[in-house]
Amino acid sequence: MTERAISMTAERLPQFLYGTAWKEDETRRLTLLALEQGFRGIDTANQRRHYHEAAVGQAVAMAIKIGLVTRDDLFLQTKFTFRAGQDHRLPYDPQAPIALQVEQSFSRSLEHLGIDKIDSYVLHGPTNRSGLAAADRDAWRAMEGIHDAGRARMLGVSNVSLEQLQRLFEQARVRPRFVQNRCYAAKQWDRAVRKFCTNNDIVYQGFSLLTANRSVLDHAEMTRIAKRYGRSTAQIVFRFALDVGMLPLTGTSSSAHMLADLEVIDFRLDPEEIERIENLAAA
Repeated sequence: MTERAISMTAERLPQFLYGTAWKEDETRRLTLLALEQGFRGIDTANQRRHYHEAAVGQAVAMAIKIGLVTRDDLFLQTKFTFRAGQDHRLPYDPQAPIALQVEQSFSRSLEHLGIDKIDSYVLHGPTNRSGLAAADRDAWRAMEGIHDAGRARMLGVSNVSLEQLQRLFEQARVRPRFVQNRCYAAKQWDRAVRKFCTNNDIVYQGFSLLTANRSVLDHAEMTRIAKRYGRSTAQIVFRFALDVGMLPLTGTSSSAHMLADLEVIDFRLDPEEIERIENLAAA
């Protein structure tokens, strides 16, 4: 691993994830670049509408082939996406029962990524904006079976409300270890969901930390804090995320920004600065 490679815990969790959505024909190049710059956590999905999972697998295979990483160095996360979130390039038979769709999608993910085990398998959002439908429960049970078979180390869910997360947590036999949500400063950085995660041994993964919070990057308080540390406001946002217990995602296509993102591992914010950032939207 490079000097900037991210440390792993005993469960092999990185402190940062590289997100591969929206990269299309650049997916292979950018994923390999992220690995070269030091990222060891990669997030993707078997949803061709927004991701190119097979290209992620090509980058992983190349990185292993040239000796940049080993499989054990990596945390690979992918997702099952319901029909409504897909385009015409489906990874499963849409007429099959949900449980079989999950199995077909998972098997294709293993093929795409060239591996025999997924580190984190995520339900890519419930079918409805509120509550849990029968399809959600069927999908989760199928994911539990994959976990039981040792093919997915951990399970997670994305794009969930607090109410949906609470229901899933109560009903699941294998409870989610990850929640991945778009994180808005205007909602105190998803504080209610984060609090539930903290209290229930769930790792909160925050995405769109920069793109969903453009105004925060220009806030006078963020500028003041950034100046104190000699950092960019984007770096302060990512450092804040780490300090409040998030596992942040970045999807940058810039080599320089990749390095800058990883450099946030090297410092910490003061508690009072963390509190001010938490409440910026209310200021």
